[in-house]
Amino acid sequence: QVQLVESGGGLVQAGGSLRLSCLASRNVFSTIIMAWYRQNPGKERELVASITRIGSTNYADSVKGRFSVSRDGAKNAIYLQMNSLKPEDAAIYYCYSGPSLTSARGVWGQGTQVTVSS
Repeated sequence: QVQLVESGGGLVQAGGSLRLSCLASRNVFSTIIMAWYRQNPGKERELVASITRIGSTNYADSVKGRFSVSRDGAKNAIYLQMNSLKPEDAAIYYCYSGPSLTSARGVWGQGTQVTVSS
């Protein structure tokens, strides 16, 4: 089974930028969709951005125009460039890979913490 490892989280001031990386243990780009989710304690995990096998992207309304998801097939990686960060963007960010966003066969990374100070 593929394993996903996120990195790039940390502490940043509001208005700053971070770039999250998700490295897969093997070629996952035959997978139909990969995505970034985020979650805060006591809240449901929410979809931030997704990218399909053919490169189609989708974003949560709250991050449109500020976040950008991309992929690098040669490195088996996807990235999340986060600009103009707001305190409400703080969360644990998770990478996901699967046949669909609701698939029971989806795989999750362990998460990376993003903290935004005001």
